[in-house]
Amino acid sequence: MKPMKIQHSLSGCLFLLTLTTAIAQQPSPPAAPSQQPGENFSQRLQRRIAAQAPQEPGLTKFDLDFPGGTPKQLMAAIQKASGRPLNAIVPEEFAETWLPALKMKNVDVPHLFQALTAASEKHEVVGENSFLTKYGFQYSGEGRVSDDAIWNFFVMNPPNRSRAIPKVCRFYSLARYLDTGTTVDDITTAVKTGAQMLDQGPGPGMNFHKDTKLLIAVGEPSKLEIIDSVLRALDSQAQPIAHAKRAVERGETPKDEKK
Repeated sequence: MKPMKIQHSLSGCLFLLTLTTAIAQQPSPPAAPSQQPGENFSQRLQRRIAAQAPQEPGLTKFDLDFPGGTPKQLMAAIQKASGRPLNAIVPEEFAETWLPALKMKNVDVPHLFQALTAASEKHEVVGENSFLTKYGFQYSGEGRVSDDAIWNFFVMNPPNRSRAIPKVCRFYSLARYLDTGTTVDDITTAVKTGAQMLDQGPGPGMNFHKDTKLLIAVGEPSKLEIIDSVLRALDSQAQPIAHAKRAVERGETPKDEKK
């Protein structure tokens, strides 16, 4: 009986050794790539997409060249690039959220949205506390994601920024600026450029009323301050121009008027 027991013990040991070797040879899943020094938002987003699992069959792939804009503008760009409708909901309080420029190759909607959310994550310090902030589109259903999935746009802000800042409406008279040769487009372009440089997206909403020559602006008070700054700068330019014009009308030179 002893030889039989030894044979069974040897067989069991060989089986365990083979099983252990097989498990050790299985490839480990790739580690999530860490952020690289000097990496911009688009590069980080593209790397996140590349690290995603292989595409599920049936998802439409497309190339996307989005210059930046609101969530609804991104939705329109995706629909144009993919050639099919996109089911998504954007709450009114998040409609003006400014999204960065995105340039993607051979991507599908689920992986694009997953990477967009991951790349937007950052920590903000409020007082003595640190909060995770992010935004993006999240899948509102269950089970496998398809091209017909419904997405919800969300924004996660620190507690003190959770309340929406109320918008105000202001009116600016542009008559004196238009009389000196400045156009409405000159003024609105300067406002939009300043807002983009401050990372405020397109800035306040603006509309010019021709009959009254009033610029009607709607937005948060901090965004409307850009319009005040532009008009003050134009006023500082208008004074020497007006002096020179009066001097020419009297047959004098600007130098003579100073004297």
